Amino acid sequence: MRIPLAIVGLLLSASVAFAQGTESPEARVNAQRDELARIRAERDSLERRMSGLQNTAHELRDEVNLLDRQHDATSRMVKSLDNQLVAITDEVTTTTSDLQSSEREATIKRAVLQRRLVEIYKRGPLYPAEVLFSAQSVGQLVARYKYLHLLALRDKGLVHRLDELHDKIESQHIQLVRLQNSVAENRTQKQQEAARLGELEQQQARSLVRVQEDTKRAKARLAELEKSEARLNNIIASFEAERRRASGRAGAPALSPSSIRTTDIGRLDWPVNGAFLYRFGRFVNPNNTTTRWNGIGISAAAGTIVKSVSGGTVAYAGPMGTYGNTVILEHGGGDYSVYGSLDRIDVRKGSRVVKGQAIGTVGVSDPALGAHLHFEIRRGGPAVDPAEWLRAVR
Repeated sequence: MRIPLAIVGLLLSASVAFAQGTESPEARVNAQRDELARIRAERDSLERRMSGLQNTAHELRDEVNLLDRQHDATSRMVKSLDNQLVAITDEVTTTTSDLQSSEREATIKRAVLQRRLVEIYKRGPLYPAEVLFSAQSVGQLVARYKYLHLLALRDKGLVHRLDELHDKIESQHIQLVRLQNSVAENRTQKQQEAARLGELEQQQARSLVRVQEDTKRAKARLAELEKSEARLNNIIASFEAERRRASGRAGAPALSPSSIRTTDIGRLDWPVNGAFLYRFGRFVNPNNTTTRWNGIGISAAAGTIVKSVSGGTVAYAGPMGTYGNTVILEHGGGDYSVYGSLDRIDVRKGSRVVKGQAIGTVGVSDPALGAHLHFEIRRGGPAVDPAEWLRAVR
């Protein structure tokens, strides 16, 4: 099977380029295409992750980070397309030069062959026989035979070379068309990626604005939480101070022990059934602000009945800043339980409640958190982790 000269030429040029320590234009094009495919696969993976984040609850910083990575991948893709265009352009130049050289050689060979055909036609088909038979000696006959033989071989080689040049020119034409199509495709892809890059930059700008707005709202919310927490602490402190003053008066009964005992750790019934929305302690928000929760958040449908975890007296029943509608139960011995984010309050200040009694219903104090119960336990004033006192999750 005959190997096309175009392929042979490419192999030779690649070998020469390797020997010189440089890549051939086609090798550079292939390398750029491989790099482009790798970058595109990376970006597709990032876009799938981004879609997953957008369809689920996610942290804003993850979205911003993915946007930055998508922007970087698209930028590298545009750069890779530029490099690919340079490599393709170099290959077009090389192929065009080879094609022109082949066409010039073919023109020369064709003109020579045409002259030979004219000469053969003018001399007639019997001319070779006349040349041989007019020889004066055997030596002259042999010399003339060799000359005619060499002339025939030259003409045959000329015809064969013209066939090779025809095939080479046809192959180079096909390659040139392919390269020109690659250039057009490259430019189209670059326009698409440039448009995508602009869209990502707009998304980044919008995300930055959203981050700034969320940070501003979070700081305002933290300030409100701090105020509400301080107010709650002051209310409980005043309750405790009044209770101690009352017990210190002449004839006053002794302080009653708490209905919440150490043996209740891990045994108290849940005030409402649900999953943890947030837990006791410090929590780092997506915008890097920190919230300290003095209780736990329990997700539940709005209107769900909230029950007391132990018997006690209603020390407070009403609105409490960011806590929303709140009930505070005094259990004795300086212990309190707090039920916030209520929709409805079903008890009054000063009334006695028993363990498991309905004291209100679940509401929404913060739209960002949804319907839930905020629950705290205070032991002698400071807040403790309520989750440690509740039964294992059902």
